[in-house]
Formats: sequence, structure tokens, C-alpha cells
Amino acid sequence: MTFALSALALLTISLGFANGSNDVSKGIATLVGSGISSFRRAVAWGTFWTVAGGLLAAFASQGLVATFSGKGFLARPEEGAAFLASVTLGATGWVIFASKTGLPVSTTHAITGALAGAAVVGQGASALHWLYFARKTVIPLGVSPLVSIALVYAMFPLMRRGLAKVDAYCVCLERRFAVLPAGAASMGVVLAEGPVVALEEDCGVSPAVTSRLNVLDGLHWLSSAATSFARGLNDTPKIVALGIIASAALGVSGVSLYALVAVAMGVGSILGGFRVTETLASRVTRMSAAEGFSANLVTTLLVGAASLAALPVSTTHVSSSTIVGIGLHRDARTVNWKTVREMLLAWIVTLPVAALVGAGAYWLLGGVR
Repeated sequence: MTFALSALALLTISLGFANGSNDVSKGIATLVGSGISSFRRAVAWGTFWTVAGGLLAAFASQGLVATFSGKGFLARPEEGAAFLASVTLGATGWVIFASKTGLPVSTTHAITGALAGAAVVGQGASALHWLYFARKTVIPLGVSPLVSIALVYAMFPLMRRGLAKVDAYCVCLERRFAVLPAGAASMGVVLAEGPVVALEEDCGVSPAVTSRLNVLDGLHWLSSAATSFARGLNDTPKIVALGIIASAALGVSGVSLYALVAVAMGVGSILGGFRVTETLASRVTRMSAAEGFSANLVTTLLVGAASLAALPVSTTHVSSSTIVGIGLHRDARTVNWKTVREMLLAWIVTLPVAALVGAGAYWLLGGVR
């Protein structure tokens, strides 16, 4: 039994790694797509804030643990590590495959599908609470992309004028000189640096400026941090739910498991986050800094609100849809519909594929209980 519990705990951490490799892109793709950042810097930035959100989830998003532990889905809870291990295997297998092929998919969707598949094998289709299943997962996952497109489509025209004004300013580090009284020291001038907010055109010609950051670009970096943070806050408890029983039996505290999963997400982001980021950054539609900022802002608002309300929306669906919404607002002809179709197909098959893998794994492992 100890071996089975240890294996479940390791599988849970592995799912965190897989999640990081696919989902770090959701908060940083707009940075790369709008030309503000390189892939390497963006991935490092997204990783840091994802881990931070995952750590805070131990105290702020525990409602999602109950949703994804399987208790509400089934007429009677499945006991033993085999069931949760099968769910974890089903979700991890699909997410890793999608990451290797550059497809942005939903870990939430994958967990949900694997949970349903293993449950049907364990107790039969009649034992699955289908209304609960639809209300807690399918409806939020299906509605969130439509809401995302509608919000970014409606908000961007309202924000564009204000963002254009902000874009004219930069924050500069400027050399400052102070003249000392005669005889105060052998040197007559003290050199220091201080931040100054000024027009871009003034920063560009001033010889005193040592470095500068466009204000809109700075806001874009902050929105990327907020999106990555919200993603970590929303996704970590869903993964922790699968291993919480094992961690408790092994004497590992819940907070420690949250930390392990958050770190695993970070490692997955650094080692495997580039391929899916490239898809969302350059293969869906082109975007400006203002458009990218708007997409991130909508993603952050929706995912953050869903986390606080314990609604399992997919960051993948939300962030990808906001990028599509930006393309639609600019001109539908600028959207690469081939890539969008591939993404939609991946979203559609995630539930059944993960369900099949989860069901197969439980069929093989069910007798080990």
C-alpha cells in the first residue's frame, strides 16, 4: 500500500510538470507575439509568477480540491490509490503528448475526462453524477471561451484610446548631477540615477537617460505576471486534489504538496514551455502591445474570478480565445484558421482521449486495491 501511495504522489507531481510545459504559454504568449520579449525571458517570467500563484493556492483556492477529488462526481467515493492514479495517468499522458506537438490543451479538461473514464469503469455509467459533472466542469469549460472572445472584443475598443496615450510615455532612469559647495570635497559633482516619467520622444533624445521602459510595455509585463499568477492559483488545486490522500497517508502536509506541485509546474515550464508558447505567440494572429495587454487583462479577470469562486475554467481556453478575439477585432483574415481548427480539435478530443486512457489504466490497476 505504501508503494501505491508513493507512486500516486509521484504521478501527481508529474502531472504538475506536464501542466507547466503546456500552460506556461497562456500568460506569456502575448509578450512574445507582440515583440516585447524573447522566448527565454518570457518563459522565466511566467514560471516565476506561476509558482507564486501555485503557492498561494494552498490558502486561497482549496474549494477546487473538493471538486476534483472525485467525491462529487460519484455516487460513492472510490477508495484506494488505484482510482486517483488512473486519473492522473490519463491526464498526464494526454497533456505531455499535446505539449510535444505544440498544441495548447486544457489540463482541467484532461483531468475531468480521465476522472469520468475511470469512474465509469469502477462503478458504471449510472454511478456518475452527470448533472454535477456538467454543472461543475463541462458548462464552465464550454462557456468560458465564448465569454473570453466577447469580453476582449467589447473591451478593446474602450481601452484603445487610453492605451494609445499611455504608449506615448516611458519610465526612464536618468543621470542626476549635484554640485557640491566649494571645498566640500575634491570632486565637485556627485552622480546618481533616478526614475523619471516622460514622453518617449524626450527620453529618446536626452543624453542623461541611461535606460528606459515604455509604460505600455511595463503594463504588459505586469498583466502577463497577473495572468500567470492566476493560472497557478487555478490549476494547482486541481492537481493537488489527485494526490492529497496519498500525501496525508505518507505524512506530507497539504501545504507541502501544494509547494511540490507548484515547483514541478515551474520545472515543466522552464524545460518544456517553448513549443506551445510558439503556437500561441506566432501561429494564431499577429498582435500589438496594446492588443496583447488587453488579451492578458481579460484572461486574468476571468481566471482570477473563477479561482475565487471555485469554478474550474480552463486557462487554455480563456487565453487562447482572447488571442483569437483580438484577431477577429482587427480583421478575421489575419487569424490563422488552420491553427485555430487544430486547437479546437485538440480541445474536443481531450475529454474522450483522457477518459479512454484513465479507463484503461483503472482497468489494469483496479485489482491492486
